[in-house]
Amino acid sequence: MQKILKIAQREYIETVKTKAFIFGILMLPLIIGAIIFFVSWMSPDKAGPQPPVKVAVNDMSSELAVEIKASFDKYNQDNPKRQIQLDLPEIQQDSDAVEEQARNNLRQGQVEFYVVLDRDVLEGPGKIHLYTYKPKAGIIDIFSTIEYIFRRAVINQRYKMQNLSQELLEKLRKVPIERMEIGSTEGHDRVQSDTDRVLKMITPVFFMYLIFLGILVSGQQIISSVIEEKNSRIIEVLLSAVNPFELMAGKILGLAGTGLTLVILWAGAAILTTRSQDISIDVTGELMAYFVIYYILGFLLFSSIMAGAGSVCNTIKETQSLMMPMTMMLVIPLLSWFKVVHEPNGTLARVFSFIPPLTPMVMVLRLSSGSEIWIVEIIASIILLVVSVLMAMWAAAKIFRTGILMYGKRLGLREVCRCLLQS
Repeated sequence: MQKILKIAQREYIETVKTKAFIFGILMLPLIIGAIIFFVSWMSPDKAGPQPPVKVAVNDMSSELAVEIKASFDKYNQDNPKRQIQLDLPEIQQDSDAVEEQARNNLRQGQVEFYVVLDRDVLEGPGKIHLYTYKPKAGIIDIFSTIEYIFRRAVINQRYKMQNLSQELLEKLRKVPIERMEIGSTEGHDRVQSDTDRVLKMITPVFFMYLIFLGILVSGQQIISSVIEEKNSRIIEVLLSAVNPFELMAGKILGLAGTGLTLVILWAGAAILTTRSQDISIDVTGELMAYFVIYYILGFLLFSSIMAGAGSVCNTIKETQSLMMPMTMMLVIPLLSWFKVVHEPNGTLARVFSFIPPLTPMVMVLRLSSGSEIWIVEIIASIILLVVSVLMAMWAAAKIFRTGILMYGKRLGLREVCRCLLQS
């Protein structure tokens, strides 16, 4: 055990003092800061005026011109940087020539939208028809706005026809809502902002992504370390003092500490940043304890597999085909996080929780979602991971023992199986 700890200490110190590790500490905060700055800079409030969107209208009912103009004037007044240019003739005609001309204008790009309101749209089953031709990506966001404006104009006109007061109806419909979040003790209630709701959704993803980055980055480091020492023949010197299992276990333990240091620094920086901005996030000591447990077990599982893979390869290039299946497995929680967060006790979340490569990321996602997770599931998933780690380390040690001293040849599947069957 003493030899394993010495190897782990050497691996940890050698990795931590490198420029790559220091860069890794700063990389994620800088990237997140750059993304926040870029999103803020690109927000509609700070963007310059955009070209007006042209809309041609054919009001077959001949009763909506005033309401349509009033609705679009109000929109343009409220949105000076995103104007809508309305083409609404005083006299509408119901003829094929008018329809064909409007369609040609669409095809030639003279207008972006052509809207036809049926004759019986006010008192019958008539519809609002909205036509486009190969809409540009830059106007996709305004589709719902234009639909809403026309629908609102029709509804307002119906109010007038029924002698209903639009102002009174708006007043009756308007019910202010204040979202409150009660504190753990009396007198600590506070108003919940939109930022709070977004953070409650992002927090589980953040912790899951930390595990993903920590496992993936540190797993690649162990492969690089094994192959570098193998090719430089340093491995032969090391094996004269320790056995292959002690060498592998020491490397894994040292890089596990490196990855945990990196992840804790990232998580700590994120938590301190949110608290300095007076942003409340649901991060408890219990959650952090589970995060550390699942990260360590997940890393030990993944790095054991990577150590075995690195020992049978001679170059980093050879490991790519072996790493791909494992990396793809880790991507599954990233693709299904929304479903898991919304249904942390659903069938999908529970099944994924007991597939060892996915267990650390999925369980942290479930635990940080704010829902109560059955303690039996937590204990069972941890036991499953411990058993999986022991099995992976046992198998990796057998492969490592043979593959680490092979040069110029990579172990095939048959040789790997033979290694595992050897006593």
